[in-house]
Amino acid sequence: MNVVAEQPWLWAGLGAYLVATLIAMWGVSPRSENSPLVRNKTHEKLVLGFIVLGVLLLSAAIIARWVRIGHGPWISLFELLMSQMWSLGLIFALLYWRLPGLRPSAVIVLPVMWILGSWVLTLEPDISHFPATYYNVWKWAHVGVGKVFLALLLAGVGLGGVMILRTTERGRVWFRAMPSDATIDKLAWRLMMLALVFDSLMLIAGAVWAQDAWGRYWQWDSLETSAFLTWIFLAIGLHVRLTYKVKPWVSGAIIIGVFIMAFSTYFGTPYLSPSAHKGVI
Repeated sequence: MNVVAEQPWLWAGLGAYLVATLIAMWGVSPRSENSPLVRNKTHEKLVLGFIVLGVLLLSAAIIARWVRIGHGPWISLFELLMSQMWSLGLIFALLYWRLPGLRPSAVIVLPVMWILGSWVLTLEPDISHFPATYYNVWKWAHVGVGKVFLALLLAGVGLGGVMILRTTERGRVWFRAMPSDATIDKLAWRLMMLALVFDSLMLIAGAVWAQDAWGRYWQWDSLETSAFLTWIFLAIGLHVRLTYKVKPWVSGAIIIGVFIMAFSTYFGTPYLSPSAHKGVI
């Protein structure tokens, strides 16, 4: 595969995320319990610093590709994964900075991000076609709120994973510095409530864009159906959490289930169906 302008920046950005991942893992290691670096939270500053560095390097990758192909990287799977790596890192960095109770969950969130990073490195950075229907302000609103939605879900996955792993002895040691399961559960579902708001905005903006682009608000194509089912699944999860008393690990499993469904909608359905969202117009 020939090296193109954006790839060195992409590799460097993913490398920064990898360093952040390793530092986060070191931070929860029992061996680091008596380390002064852990006691004064230096490792948390390092994790945040390398995530921010990764975001900056991926920003350079996006700019380089934009200049090379003449439009933003929002069409092909390679472009979508690259831009998602950027937005997930940016929003998680903000949450990591503002919500100290969430920070140890980076040991779960960052490896999930690296699954996307490993995937994007296997794809060809071919030039993509930018459809005329994408020149629409509602398209950008649709994509923007969608990125926030997925990032909030990912942060929830980190907290949900903590609640599940805490059912094991090793997990209780790893996340000994985090608040109680009840506190984590409350924070996780606050993020899920916010995610539902952005998911709703994504569907509304997408419908308005579809009317301008294709002359219809909704057609029940594969992607629209999958996106609506994700919204329903998230709403049901919130209803169950608010109505019934569920165990923390069950709560975490519901959150992870919603994320898996959203992940499939984002990175599977558009590239397995001939819907207009794929850009085939």
